[in-house]
Amino acid sequence: MKFNKLIPELSVTSIDRSKEFYLMLGFRVIYERTHDKFCFLELEDVQIMIEEVNDNWNVGELCYPFGRGINLSMEIKNFDDVYQRIVANKYPLFKDVMKNEYVVNDEVYVDSEFLVQDPDGYLLRFSKS
Repeated sequence: MKFNKLIPELSVTSIDRSKEFYLMLGFRVIYERTHDKFCFLELEDVQIMIEEVNDNWNVGELCYPFGRGINLSMEIKNFDDVYQRIVANKYPLFKDVMKNEYVVNDEVYVDSEFLVQDPDGYLLRFSKS
């Protein structure tokens, strides 16, 4: 098993509801610790962990939307497939597909992106170049 050097772990209010959401997006379960209400998920090279709130990691009060001030940016090959899964499931988009230009060291990169919030409000940004 190859673990990424950075893997976000998200505290969620319902492991079952969150797992269902991420599976709908196309993530797959790599492993679970059901007694801990923990799940390790992967989509292409993107890895995340979700764990039902248990007061182990809380540094303050959790209230919706969780993860304020961050978005989790994921560049994926199956961008269109993930987008279609969301649309087919009538799940609301935070921002629909858009093209954005980013200047990096005098070079312009153009990305297609869309954003969606998971059931606890974490903001997920999917992109392709």
